[in-house]
Amino acid sequence: MTNFVLVHGGWHGGWCWRKVARRLREQGHDVFTPTLTGLGERSHLLTADINLDTQIQDVANVIDYEDLDQVVLVGHSFGGMVISGVADRMAGRIAALVYLDAFVPEDGDSLLAITTDGFRQFLTDGASRHGGLVTPPISAEGFSVNPADRAWVDAKCGPHPFAAFLQRISLTGAWNSVPRKVYVYCDGWSPNPYAALYDRLNADPGWTVRTAPCGHDIMIDLPDELADLLLELR
Repeated sequence: MTNFVLVHGGWHGGWCWRKVARRLREQGHDVFTPTLTGLGERSHLLTADINLDTQIQDVANVIDYEDLDQVVLVGHSFGGMVISGVADRMAGRIAALVYLDAFVPEDGDSLLAITTDGFRQFLTDGASRHGGLVTPPISAEGFSVNPADRAWVDAKCGPHPFAAFLQRISLTGAWNSVPRKVYVYCDGWSPNPYAALYDRLNADPGWTVRTAPCGHDIMIDLPDELADLLLELR
């Protein structure tokens, strides 16, 4: 039995892992899909003061209070910032890190600093118009979500606090000691802001790198295939 902790990206919530979590649980594993403060079913807690540290603590608390060990920690998109911070704090309890079309920061990076110019402008403009909240979210069509699920995704996504994208992460480097690091690059949407990162990690022997023929939301577009990949890591 493996402990999977699945961390969503910006604007999403734990709801987006529904199909993947069901498949993993059917195989007898424990699956946790925390929703970051201010999003999804926790949207009533949304304020512009929520930052990256808040959302790192959200996930660290799940691992701590559920007494989890040997965790396969998965982060999608912005969730890569979160799982890096979590793993840096509790590397000894993480068996594998899986980044799904996600940011992989170094110490002192913020999402805003390491994303593309176009995406940076979108985030900054959204926050300036909406009191420090990045809204509206990028549409499901913009992320090339399959047409059948676009209305559902658009209905569930909500504003994200800009401070979480703006805050610089503090990393000691302990996260690098996690035994297994996997990166999955989704090549079915454009422009993909992770292209240069994919090239760099693909040349790094410390990483296992895969590609997936889907849009950005792999957990929605290819849930069975993603579950199979995660089951290889147990």
